[in-house]
Amino acid sequence: MLKTLQAATLVLAVATAPALAGGFDDAQRKEIGDIVRDYLLEHPEILLEVSKKLEEKQQAEETSKREDALKALAGDIFRMKGDHVAGNPEGDVTMVEFFDYNCGWCKKGMPEVLAILEEDKNLRLVLKEFPIFGGDSDYAAKAALASQKQGKYWEFHVAMLGHEGKVTRETVDKIAAEVGLDVARLKTDMENPEVAEIIRKNQELATALAIGGTPAFVIDNQVVPGYLPKDGLMASVNKVREQGGCKVC
Repeated sequence: MLKTLQAATLVLAVATAPALAGGFDDAQRKEIGDIVRDYLLEHPEILLEVSKKLEEKQQAEETSKREDALKALAGDIFRMKGDHVAGNPEGDVTMVEFFDYNCGWCKKGMPEVLAILEEDKNLRLVLKEFPIFGGDSDYAAKAALASQKQGKYWEFHVAMLGHEGKVTRETVDKIAAEVGLDVARLKTDMENPEVAEIIRKNQELATALAIGGTPAFVIDNQVVPGYLPKDGLMASVNKVREQGGCKVC
């Protein structure tokens, strides 16, 4: 029992005040290391406790970072010029989706998003082009944004996310023609610096919100990473209404 208490004390001392180790000679440091090692081997659950505490600390820091970013960047998150708005432009709750046309979970989630828009006529949806899967995704995002000049964004967006398999440059051009876009004009509009700037801003927003993958949803002051079925999305939207409406959206 005494050895266990001594070991626990040494573990705590070494973990919380490593600078004290400089006051020990080599033999003492080795003895401390051996005791700590033996104690941890006998009580591996301590490592699980430490890991859990670290994870909780990281999650709390991430939540705090997101809350600060949502307040400071609300204008660009919910009402940035250049983002396409679907659903009800005057809706009482705004849902933002960060997505990539080559994201399998985004493709899987599109019918869920369409279903909630069909059911909830008071929902405002903001689409954030967030290409994270390389050059073809960059091309698709730029083409989608450029298609706004021809008033075809929504049809183009739904068709590209509905495409089975990888969305390549050739796929983008083919789908663009199928939905009635002037492809030559589209390619010219894609080179407008404003298009690249919108994507850059969306990437900055994603970083600020600690969004590292797609899809990711922002529903008022809540960031929801990953795929959600319609019921999950609807529950988050209705929660905003139940709590008195938008706080930042």
